[in-house]
Amino acid sequence: MTSIMRRIAALFRIKVGKALDHAEDPREVLDYSYQKQLDLVQKVRRGLADVATSRKRIELQITHLDQSSAKLENQAQQALAAGREDLAREALTRRAAVTSQITDLRGQEVSLQAEEEKLTLAAQRLQARVDAFRTRKETIKASYTAAEAQTRISEAVTGISEEMGDIGLAMQRAQDRTEQLKARAGALDELIATGALEDATLPAGRDDIQAQLDAVSEGHDIEAELARMKAQLTGSGAAPAVEAAGRPAIPPDKEAAS
Repeated sequence: MTSIMRRIAALFRIKVGKALDHAEDPREVLDYSYQKQLDLVQKVRRGLADVATSRKRIELQITHLDQSSAKLENQAQQALAAGREDLAREALTRRAAVTSQITDLRGQEVSLQAEEEKLTLAAQRLQARVDAFRTRKETIKASYTAAEAQTRISEAVTGISEEMGDIGLAMQRAQDRTEQLKARAGALDELIATGALEDATLPAGRDDIQAQLDAVSEGHDIEAELARMKAQLTGSGAAPAVEAAGRPAIPPDKEAAS
C-alpha cells in the first residue's frame, strides 16, 4: 500500500510540475524578481533613514548635554564666588554625570555613523545590482517575446499549432465531405442514365427507350459536327450532310452511280 501511495505522489508531482511549466511565463517571473529586489532596496533605505534619524537624535542630545555641562560649570563658579562650596561641589558632581552621559552618547554616535556609512555603501551597491538586473531583465524579456513570436509563426506555417491543427482538420473534413458528395452525385447520374432511377425533372411519360434513342441521336449529331470541322481543316469545303434519321448521307459518287 505504501508503494502505491509513493507512486501516486510521484505522479501527482509530475503532473503538477508539467502544469506549472506550461503556465509559467518567464517574463512574469523576471518582473516578480525585480519587484522583490526593489522591495529589498526600499527596506535598506528605510533602515538607513532610521539609523540616520537615531544619529541625529543623539547629536541633539549631546548638544543639549554640552549646554547643561557648561551651565553647571558656571553655577559652580558662582557658588564658589558666593562662598557656597557645598553648592559648587553639587554642581560639579552633576557636571561629571553629564560629562559621562556625553561620553557614552558620543560612542553611540560614532557607532551609528559607522553603521550609516555601511548601509549607505550597501544601498548603493544593491541599487547598482538592481539596475543591472533590470537591464538584463528587459533584454531577456525582449528575446523571449521575439522567440515566442517566431515559434508561433513557425507553428502556424507548419500547421503544428493547436489552432492551425484544428483548421487543418476542419479543411480535411470539408474536403472529405466534398468528395463524398461528388461520388454520390456521380452514382446518381449513372443510375439515372441506366434507367435504374427516373429523372424527376423530365416530362411525365418519357420512358427509358426514348431516352436511349435520344442519346443515339445526340451521338450522331456530335459525329456530324466532328466531320464538318475536319472538312474545314482539310479545306474540302462543305461538311458531309447528315440524314434526317441520324445516319450519314450517301457520298455524291455513289449517289450518281445509283
